[in-house]
Amino acid sequence: MRWIASHLRRHPLVLFAFLGGSVVMVVLNSMVPALTGAAFDAVLGDGDGRARELAIVSAALLGVIVLRGAFDLVARLGSETLAKRLEREARDELYVSLLGKSQTFHNRQRVGDLMARAANDIRQLSHMVNPGIDLIVDSGTQGIIPLFFIAVIDPRLLLVPCLFAVAFVVALWHYMRQLNPVSTRMREQFGDLNAGLNEAVRGIEVIKVTAQEPHERRRFAVNATRYRDSFVRNGLIQARYLPPLLLAVAMAGALWHSLTLYGAGDLTLGDVVAFMGLMGLLGFPTFISIFAYSLVQLGIVSARRILTIMNTETELDRNADGHSGTMRGEIVFENVTFRYDDGEPALRGVTFTARPGETVAVVGETGSGKSTLTKLVPRIYDVDSGRILVDGVDVRNWNLDSLRSQISTIEQDIVLFSRSVAENIAFSLGQRADRADVVQAAQDAQADEFISELDDGYDTVIGERGVTLSGGQRQRLAIARALLTDPAVLILDDSTSAIDSATEDKIQAAIGRILQGRTTLLITHRLSQIRWADKVVLLRRGELVDSGTHDELLSRCALYRRIFAHYDEVDVPAPVDGVEATGEVPGEMTVDTDGEAGRRTSANSEKAVAGDTDGPEEAVVV
Repeated sequence: MRWIASHLRRHPLVLFAFLGGSVVMVVLNSMVPALTGAAFDAVLGDGDGRARELAIVSAALLGVIVLRGAFDLVARLGSETLAKRLEREARDELYVSLLGKSQTFHNRQRVGDLMARAANDIRQLSHMVNPGIDLIVDSGTQGIIPLFFIAVIDPRLLLVPCLFAVAFVVALWHYMRQLNPVSTRMREQFGDLNAGLNEAVRGIEVIKVTAQEPHERRRFAVNATRYRDSFVRNGLIQARYLPPLLLAVAMAGALWHSLTLYGAGDLTLGDVVAFMGLMGLLGFPTFISIFAYSLVQLGIVSARRILTIMNTETELDRNADGHSGTMRGEIVFENVTFRYDDGEPALRGVTFTARPGETVAVVGETGSGKSTLTKLVPRIYDVDSGRILVDGVDVRNWNLDSLRSQISTIEQDIVLFSRSVAENIAFSLGQRADRADVVQAAQDAQADEFISELDDGYDTVIGERGVTLSGGQRQRLAIARALLTDPAVLILDDSTSAIDSATEDKIQAAIGRILQGRTTLLITHRLSQIRWADKVVLLRRGELVDSGTHDELLSRCALYRRIFAHYDEVDVPAPVDGVEATGEVPGEMTVDTDGEAGRRTSANSEKAVAGDTDGPEEAVVV
């Protein structure tokens, strides 16, 4: 509640209009029964002044009703304004928090559950304020202020309403205790339901291809049933809500008490009418509480769920006061070890250097840690031990925005947005790029041709995640996006895997020109790309096996040769001193083989890329 109150206090004038308008409205509303009782006494009284007295009471009653409506309008406008501002500010705060979280945090979260918190839970905060807190303020003041008017009539009449108030508070406290765990389960199960729906929609192609629609329907039905059962349990708790029964008993007792005093001559008939009218006002807090407090309880649970996300410690800090400046591109790995959560290390003691402007190819078997290595440079993750230096400065000491703005990454899984082609290319510059620069980047990435064939060219809105484009088209847009940033460091994670050979040749020629003076980390399975790298880093099970040029590794490292599908077709240099006939360096890590098939293939790679007549130029590295 402190977090919610901190947001409401940011708008003191609106808060005052809401609270002040509500209090004045209830005071005026409580005057209506008193004026009604006065009207009864005027009608039943003696003398010639009855008509004049009745006219005064009627005019006062009319004025009170008009003013009550005006202040009610002010209060309702204030509460609605507070509700929408709270919703907007909480949504902004959550969104900024999510953007600042580390990749490790997002890896642990279910997208559907995050969406449920960002959409439904945030909206529940608005409902908590209006009508929730709005009704509670009105009902609370309407449960207290009439007591003062009753005391004015006769203090002895406070006996029954005070007993009712005590019983009401106890019953309400018991109701809230029962409601809290049910409300918590309702919000959690809604998150589970939404997460399952999100997964099914995102994976609809897999579901249809594998004919798993019946299974997914049953799975969704189970989640929907659990969510429904929470509502049923909530309804059972509401069915046992006692205050309406207590109010009925209180009304009967109040009538008996007032008539007793009337019979004793201590009250007039008008006083009895006014008293019962004021007792009737207690019906509003009694009946509305079952609805209002349920909304507030759901809002509090939603606030807890939102705060759980925002208060989760992130493994990374943006280091706003860290090092910033123009990057030269020197990258140094010093004994780097990294693991995901509590699993086995994905990298162990990796040490190598990429000099400015150098192209380093990172190769190895599947699962050897190639992609993990490249994610540590822009601090998508932080190392567990060791350090990574960029231009001699530990990446953890860089200003995170400055570091990442000078590094561009092109991955296998291309992320595009449901926006125009031009906006997707210019995304890395925050939409600040000129159209001419966007077109030039697309031309360098060999994307201009297919873009021009789209219905609206660069203004064509592509589908979410780029589903309206082919794999090769998505990758060319990603390459154009990276080229547009003019990065100091370029990371290519198998970025041409979905591009045909002819197009790849054109893109490689364009990238070859762009890479001049830029440091590049290149993950690839194509020998044609590895050969023009300045250095090759070979990984196996997260450890650095060897590094050097392509020819150097061929001459001294058996593992490097064996991970090629047709390594025996490669022109292998003659053994050098200290190297056995098999090409292995003494003590070198090797891959177990079995017969002729083992000598020709690695455990993870048995195919070469088809369509190239130059032999080993398209051998596959896994």
